[in-house]
Amino acid sequence: MFDTLSDRLRKTLANLTGRGRVSEADVEAAAREIRLALLEADVNFKVVKDVVGRIREKAVGAEILSSLSAGQQIVKIVHDELVELLSAGDRTFRLHGNPAVIALVGLQGSGKTTTAAKLARHIVKLGRRPLMVAADPYRPAAADQLETLGRAIDVPVHRAPAGTKTVDIAKGALETAHRLTRDTIILDTAGRLSIDDALMAEIAELNKAMHPVETLLVIDAMTGQEAVGVAQAFAAAVPVTGLILTKIDGDARGGAALSIATVTGVGVKFLGTGEKTDALEVFHPDRLAGRILGMGDVLTLVERAQEHVDADQARRMEEKLRKAEFTLQDFLDQLQQVQKMGPIGQLMSMVPGMGDMAKHAQDAVDGGELRRTEAIIRSMTTRERRDPGILTGSRRRRIATGSGTSLTDVNRLIKQFSEMQRVMKQLAGGRGRGLLGGLPVGRR
Repeated sequence: MFDTLSDRLRKTLANLTGRGRVSEADVEAAAREIRLALLEADVNFKVVKDVVGRIREKAVGAEILSSLSAGQQIVKIVHDELVELLSAGDRTFRLHGNPAVIALVGLQGSGKTTTAAKLARHIVKLGRRPLMVAADPYRPAAADQLETLGRAIDVPVHRAPAGTKTVDIAKGALETAHRLTRDTIILDTAGRLSIDDALMAEIAELNKAMHPVETLLVIDAMTGQEAVGVAQAFAAAVPVTGLILTKIDGDARGGAALSIATVTGVGVKFLGTGEKTDALEVFHPDRLAGRILGMGDVLTLVERAQEHVDADQARRMEEKLRKAEFTLQDFLDQLQQVQKMGPIGQLMSMVPGMGDMAKHAQDAVDGGELRRTEAIIRSMTTRERRDPGILTGSRRRRIATGSGTSLTDVNRLIKQFSEMQRVMKQLAGGRGRGLLGGLPVGRR
């Protein structure tokens, strides 16, 4: 979502960092570029004016302009201002009470039902026992969807017969929670295509009856400045305690997501980064600012790896790499592990210095490169995966036919893998020991 903004900011700041000392004219030119980048990304114009004004004021200080590392200091100023912009509002996620009641509110299509399952999965990881509640009496399909998601993540769902009032559904959920010894209730409330008095009255009545510890507004980040208006309307009508921004992985301009907390005064608490139930991130302003400026987000990358990568398998792979015994089957296993962590482009954007390559990597994936690689390896026998050296011309033609690829694709993959094996053998042998010895492999 922030690719275009990120590209423009990185290029603008790279021009400064490459100069050492900078003049006031350089700062003014950079400020204009930053202003245009933020406006084109759909950031609220008042927010842009304030942010750029603070950047300009801090950057033209005599101690910075006379410094040999002025460009780098200005990058830090921009980073700090982005963090400040994203940090508005209270971002504490509260779970007190038994049961703790969480109400998800928002318009239709914002992703409330999927978000309820994502949040339930997150709460399970915190050691609690959630109950999801289909509190939308107008759309039976929403209750069906919630039950399907509940089965997938092993979280029970409370639903009531069609026509039951929303408040009565919620009160019935309290009885179910006590009966099933569930300590957290997640209310998936009804939405509308647009804001109306009936919707707001229903949410206000639900809030009065259930006293939720969190009322989280689910906002579609792809709706641009409309998202800011929706957030303001909800915050004026009901005590919204936080925001969940969904579809952050989309390709729309993401500026509204940057300015929404500042404009509304309500903090962003979670980001929805994909369709799967594990695609929910706790919102960290400094991490998102780092990603936007190409500084990476190593902490989130490590957290995803810890969640999705099996530690024992990782140690076995590490040993195989040391002994240069890494096979095509191992390669396939690693591809599958990485894909569990999220889109490749998203992962690469978290690696410092790799932001420029993230889009190209994702384009390659979207173009089918990984699918072709998987199809080729899966079309091999177990013996062929372990020993590509036995792949004769006839075997390669059979693999190409079985995988729906060309002989050229098969030959390219085998050549690339052979080159990788050669490098690993060098590292495992005498020439590479110094390099491996300097790596913190195996340390925890």
